[in-house]
Parts: sequence; C-alpha cells; structure tokens
Amino acid sequence: MSANKEATWQPESEQALPARERRNRAGRKDLYQEVTDKIVAELKAGRAPWAQPWGAAHVATPLSLPKNGATGRGYSGINILLLWGAAIEGGRSCQTWLTFKQALALGGCVRKGERGAMVVYADRFTPKDEQQRAQESGEDAKQVPFLKRYTVFNADQCDGLPETVTARTAPLPERDVIPGAENLIAATGADFRIGGDKAFYVPSKDFIQVPPQPAFFDQINYYRTCFHELGHWTGHESRLARDLKGGFGSKDYAREELVAEMASAFVCASLAITPTVRHTDYIGSWLEVLREDKRAIFRAASLASKAADFILACNADDPATADAQEAAA
Repeated sequence: MSANKEATWQPESEQALPARERRNRAGRKDLYQEVTDKIVAELKAGRAPWAQPWGAAHVATPLSLPKNGATGRGYSGINILLLWGAAIEGGRSCQTWLTFKQALALGGCVRKGERGAMVVYADRFTPKDEQQRAQESGEDAKQVPFLKRYTVFNADQCDGLPETVTARTAPLPERDVIPGAENLIAATGADFRIGGDKAFYVPSKDFIQVPPQPAFFDQINYYRTCFHELGHWTGHESRLARDLKGGFGSKDYAREELVAEMASAFVCASLAITPTVRHTDYIGSWLEVLREDKRAIFRAASLASKAADFILACNADDPATADAQEAAA
C-alpha cells in the first residue's frame, strides 16, 4: 500500500479547487471532524473499522485493501478505513471503487439510487493575501492545508463493468499455517520469542514475545498478533523512529496502539488474512484520543501505512508473499 496521495484518478472538474474551496469552507462541516465522527461512531458500536470480522453471511470475501478500479492504485491512510467501513456497512463483495465518471468511461454505470462512499484528498494552497505578503517581504509564502471530499462507488453498485474490474477476491482457505505470512515474519529479521501467555514488544531490547500459535482459539489470529507487534517494532529508533515511551494507560500509549493495530490490519489485508476486533478496553482508549483530537485518526492512519509498507518491503521478492498480496488485490 502506497502512502502517496490518491490524485491521479480524480476528474479534472474536481481537481481545480483551492479558490472555490476557500469560498465554501465557512458553510461546510469540517471534514477532519466528519471523518473522525465516522470512526468514533464505529468504535462506540463496538467495532473497529480496521479490524472487522468478515464472516457474516452478507459478506462474500475477506477484508482486502481497497483500490481504484480504473487506475488499479490502492487507497492509503484514512481512505482505507473509510472504504472498509463503507464496504462493511453495505455488505460489499469486493474492495474495488470508482467515481461516477470512471464507471461511465469503463463502459458501465452506477445504478440509479445507489449511495456513494466518501474519500478525501489532502493538498495545500497559498492564499492570495499570503502570496502578496511573501512577495512584498521577500519571505517564503506559507501554505494552508485542506481536505477535499470525493464520492466513489463500489463495483457492486455498478452495471456493465468489464470482468477485469468486477473480479472477486478468492476466500482464504481454512488452514493453520499461511506460507506468505510465515515468510514475511521471518524476512523482517525481528527477534521473535515464542512462549508464555502474553504478546508484547520491548523497545529497549528490541524483541517481540508472542504465545505459541496453538494457544490461540482461532489460530489465524496468531498472524494478526505477530503483525501488531511488528507494527510496534517498526517504531524503533533504528527504523521509523516513532515515540514508544508512553506508559500503559497514557494517551501516547493509546496512540501507538492505534498505529500498531491499523498497521497489522493493513498487512493482514495485503496477505488476505482477516483481522479481528481487539479488546473493548483498547476501544475505550482509542475513543478518548479521537474525541480530543479530530486529526489523530489521520496521523495514526498515515503512520500505520508507513509501518505496514516497511514490514511488507522486507519480503517483497518472496513468491508466497507476492502470491498472497496478488490474491488480496
């Protein structure tokens, strides 16, 4: 999954926006707050949009990373969470999304009455008064960040699309050992210590402890746990250098847990592994963080994307891992 901004697929009429965006800002709901409200609503309902069980009868495939059906590009950061939530809510059978115009360009159409899902695009612009100030003072102009909303539709909501766009992800077979996941874990070179009844990462000694796989009620969750702890592992000062000093129960601890949990979900989705919801104690701490800071989920999703990219890059050339990622695409 790329951390790049999803800009190439946007229609030209939707790209040119800074001036119009400024005119509309006062009358529009804060998008940062709106997105955060969506995530908070899911958490209050006892669900985590990045760790949702997909075994329900109305969902035909396991969780996979959302992609744009016209460009093939994967969505990243907060857009992964938004589209996962939309797919779960709508009972979608795939994670392929298109704008209204893209569906038409591919020879299909969005069915009448279908409701689209929101994705956002982050960019910056320089106000005219700031440009003038910078020109007069000789200083660099300061840019202002903004979010732009776009609407996309799932391939399930369209008719007439080519089969290359509507192909469904194959369900994950029932088995204990997943070669792609095993190979990826080994390729990281992380110090894994198997045993005990707890899972944790120790930054000061740079090792991961996890219970043996047979100890898990559902053995597939062994891999989710390994990738969660590897999410923390990427934050070591020798890797992505995140702040890992927050003590248990602190807001910093909750923020890092949020990053690790989403990173695990992103890696699992890349390998067609279905994550499960974490304990409700974590959900409570996440809610507290999100309620206090409307941008927290954006930062956490961005850091989680970077952590997942770091993990997946450790074994990019492995055939089993590549096959799993291709099946999940």
